[in-house]
Amino acid sequence: MQVSIESLEGLQRKLTIQVPSDKIATAIDQKLKKLSKTVKMDGFRPGKVPVSVVKQAYGAQIRQEVIGDVIESTYHEAIVQEKVRPAGMPEILPISEADDKDGIAYSATFEVYPEITSIELDSLEIEKPVAEISEDDMDNMIKKLSEQRKEWNEVDRAAAEGDQVICDFNGKIDGEEFTGGSGKDMTVEIGSGQMLKEFEDGLSGMSKDEEKTIDVNFPEDYHGKDVAGKTAQFTLNVTKVSEGSIPELDEELIKSFGVEDGSIDSFKKDIKGNMEKELGQKIKTALKNTVMAAFLEKNEVLAPKALVADEINNLKQQMAQNMGQEAAKMDPATFPDDLFEAEGTKRVQLGLLVGELIKIEGIKLDKDRFDSTLQEMSASYEQPQQVLEYYTSNKEARMGLEGMVLEDQVVDHILSKAKVSEKKSSFDELMNNTK
Repeated sequence: MQVSIESLEGLQRKLTIQVPSDKIATAIDQKLKKLSKTVKMDGFRPGKVPVSVVKQAYGAQIRQEVIGDVIESTYHEAIVQEKVRPAGMPEILPISEADDKDGIAYSATFEVYPEITSIELDSLEIEKPVAEISEDDMDNMIKKLSEQRKEWNEVDRAAAEGDQVICDFNGKIDGEEFTGGSGKDMTVEIGSGQMLKEFEDGLSGMSKDEEKTIDVNFPEDYHGKDVAGKTAQFTLNVTKVSEGSIPELDEELIKSFGVEDGSIDSFKKDIKGNMEKELGQKIKTALKNTVMAAFLEKNEVLAPKALVADEINNLKQQMAQNMGQEAAKMDPATFPDDLFEAEGTKRVQLGLLVGELIKIEGIKLDKDRFDSTLQEMSASYEQPQQVLEYYTSNKEARMGLEGMVLEDQVVDHILSKAKVSEKKSSFDELMNNTK
């Protein structure tokens, strides 16, 4: 077998492989002999069919099967011989057809994994977000929790900011109804941002049993592509207007939040504990994103297109799952690739770099850290033992959690090498940061 390799653009490589005729002839003879022992043909006893007869009947078919098998086996032999790591499936093209004299020649074009010769960590500059929970933060959280218990009482007046309105609506664009443009008994709190601002503003000033038509402009970047950038006429009909009242923060209300003794001190202690957990998780996520962004910026790497395509498909599936019941109405394959290309490319690049860093630095899964992570995660569920058993018995789930813990170890390793400074923020700034 003769093999030559050619470097094309970027990560593309092209193997040219020449397979001698005797290799093909030997494989054909072996397959014919094997078939002659099992094939059933009129006039011959089982296992006694002459090879020449089998060849006459099945020769062409077997030849094609052998050529397919030979291409597959010689391709794998060639990539081992040339010490290349393909990223994705090759494109196989024949150069010459098989014949008894010259054998076959074909080319295999594919992308390879990039060679990462070194990884830069020492020059990374990382800002670690830090924040403390103040008394004002506590008071704001208590206010928000109290508002969740808001009681609504019907009023006989026009709706205003902060009121709750129940309404029917029917929307049309250019005189035609559109999907999602109609609703009945819709509950809207004016000023909450639940609906588009023009829609909520249109309800303001309306009274029970009043009807009116308003214009609503959908933003250009609106998630519903059929209506994005268009103006709709909505006919609104208000059936109820209610005014909210926040209950007094007494023992009964505090107990409704699961604080058994109903005291304000226990309530604040419980709230602060939950806020600290949320803040810690938010800081961890923000820091991880910052570390990975800086890591990628300092260590550029080419992403094989085949791997990016796979990651784009994964992102499409994730989006479909996040859409819940709406996913059943959509085919993720119809989502445009360009929406996911940048994120898919970044994920592949980071995956390659993290994998190489783990190998270079010899980072191994910390079993104690894995166990503590699993215990902490399980404790947040009503039946922690079932969660523990699930990760013990489900290999795929366990591997996913191991990957998450190992990634956290990678972040810690990068931080130990990088130049780290603290960036002070308020509780609200960190919790409302979507990055």
